[in-house]
Amino acid sequence: MKYVKPIALFHDLIKAKAPERRRLLGLDVGKIYIGLAVSDSNNKIASPLSVLVRKNNNIDLMAKDFQTLISELSLEGFVIGCCYDRRRYSPDAVHTKLFIEELHKTKKFEDLKYTYWDEHLTSKCAEALLKPFNLPPVLAKTMTDKFAAVGILQDYLDDMNRNSKLS
Repeated sequence: MKYVKPIALFHDLIKAKAPERRRLLGLDVGKIYIGLAVSDSNNKIASPLSVLVRKNNNIDLMAKDFQTLISELSLEGFVIGCCYDRRRYSPDAVHTKLFIEELHKTKKFEDLKYTYWDEHLTSKCAEALLKPFNLPPVLAKTMTDKFAAVGILQDYLDDMNRNSKLS
């Protein structure tokens, strides 16, 4: 896995011609679940995909799941939600970065690019959106994580598309 700046990841995407254009996977990394969202082939719209269950002892299984998604969805890279504090990384951000390090240690993603994107309040927004549906707790949590991943990825796509039009 190779970290790249957010704009560099997007520029690599838009350089490719339409039939070769690849997509992005948004990740909302939590302690129990990892919410996933995927971009469309034009990298303009994020859609909810699924949720992976996260345990300390299943990193190899998760790596296999990510490999399957990369090939099935023609993924160029990951946009990973990371909660930033004004002065330093929050404990959740440290937790997210440790997960990415563990994924990197599997050595199964050498060509994959990733970047971090501020996930400030994405889970809170998703919770507020889903609250009127009175979902059972486990379903509410998994849906929240999926939609938080959509929020992260959509915010990234909107910002990158807006900035690419300005330059």
